Amino acid sequence: MSDAAGRAFDYAARTKAWWLAPPTGGEEAAEGGAAASRLGQLSWAGFEGARNPYVLLITIYLFAPYFSNVLVGDPVKGQALWSDINSLAGVFVALTAPLLGAIADQGGARKPWLAVFVAVMVVAGAMLWFAAPGPSGLSLFAVGALVVFISMAMTFSETFHNSMLPAVAGPRQLAGLSGLALALGNFSGIVLLLFMLIAFSLPGQVDWAFVPDAPWFGVNQEAHEPERLAGPIAALWFALFSLPLFFLVKDRAHSGLSAVEAAHRGLNGLRRTLRSLSHYRNVALYLIARMIYTDGKTATLVLGGIYAAGIFSWGPLTMLAYGIILSIFATIGGVLGGWLDDVFGSKRAILISIGGTAIGLLLSISMTPTTMFFIIPYDPAAAPVHDLPFFRTWPEMIYVSLVILIAIFITAAYANSRTMLARIAPIGRMTEFFGLYALSGSATAFLGPFVVARITEFFDSQRAGMAAILFFLALGLVLMLGVKEERAVAAA
Repeated sequence: MSDAAGRAFDYAARTKAWWLAPPTGGEEAAEGGAAASRLGQLSWAGFEGARNPYVLLITIYLFAPYFSNVLVGDPVKGQALWSDINSLAGVFVALTAPLLGAIADQGGARKPWLAVFVAVMVVAGAMLWFAAPGPSGLSLFAVGALVVFISMAMTFSETFHNSMLPAVAGPRQLAGLSGLALALGNFSGIVLLLFMLIAFSLPGQVDWAFVPDAPWFGVNQEAHEPERLAGPIAALWFALFSLPLFFLVKDRAHSGLSAVEAAHRGLNGLRRTLRSLSHYRNVALYLIARMIYTDGKTATLVLGGIYAAGIFSWGPLTMLAYGIILSIFATIGGVLGGWLDDVFGSKRAILISIGGTAIGLLLSISMTPTTMFFIIPYDPAAAPVHDLPFFRTWPEMIYVSLVILIAIFITAAYANSRTMLARIAPIGRMTEFFGLYALSGSATAFLGPFVVARITEFFDSQRAGMAAILFFLALGLVLMLGVKEERAVAAA
């Protein structure tokens, strides 16, 4: 072997050893046992990057506005119906999450369940291609059913994925890895949104050198095919980039219990844990606060795209540009969440994140095509601010700037929230409390969209519906003030 080949082989061996070593040289995971290798931790974080485009392409920026403005044909009725669909998914999640969580907790292995949820999301997402306008496409009922399946599988995959965090990272790595996962999620969304924009929506709309003359693959913009492609493209991305977690992250061993036995033991354990919350009052208060402000965050995410598209009459081209901008700043929010946690602690970081989200939401709903900050009039016939094919008025420009705040802080809040539990839950019962954490995130997930739907219908106003979300954010913030950032001691 030549010297050059020997050095290359040695370098490759050292690189492999570095990736396969724990980041801090043998630090224990938060729930005990050895922490995952660098490659394993990156694979865990990368799963969020694989899954997140479902949220961005389907739930927020592309398919949801298409559902509201085209399939339903009325922005106000569309916002109410989309809210009800997501509320229904939340009800199903609340009813089934304790059972599935119990089976997984006692059954041991989590990756088989994750594989099921990935399969559901991939199949249901691909089926959204058939949601064409007119009688040839799927009915609103069928489209709603697919969205319910996707939403449920998304929530369950998040639950099982989150529950793996204390097993793959040490206490000092939790905040950074949580923030990295969210940052990768938003970065992958940016990649796909850019692809959708350049390949399918910009052709024929602008004369830019990097934009093709016609949409790729013969995609028909008039038939709303770019919007309908959101599901299949997100499905393909998830199918491919979720694989590293299954191959490179070690799972817990199967307990050998049947599903019925695991469910029975798990539900009994859940009941014991719920009864023991009288001893863990601080953790209980945190879970209640998190449940409420998460309802507000979820409603903001689920309905933000529909609201913007309805208020400003934005089409898919503008919505894709909107999604790219917000995803860039949301990526920053994932990193910011880890930084806020390290500098100020988890509790203060959550308070900053919720407060920033609430302020951004309040200011954003103050903008309409004809008014700014509720009272300043604006002439929609005024000369465009610039020559770009999107965000050409001052209300639109200011609105996007304000929603950037929401994108940053809402992502930071997600990162800070799971880190907070990892810091205050009793060491010996970490898995149990992550199960309660998952339950608190799903038990009332239907409530935010349900309230928005009813307020939207009652006032016949998208704006009034979105304003209702402020109640959840404010109440969650007030409750968080009473939470202490201190580790609970396991009851004897």
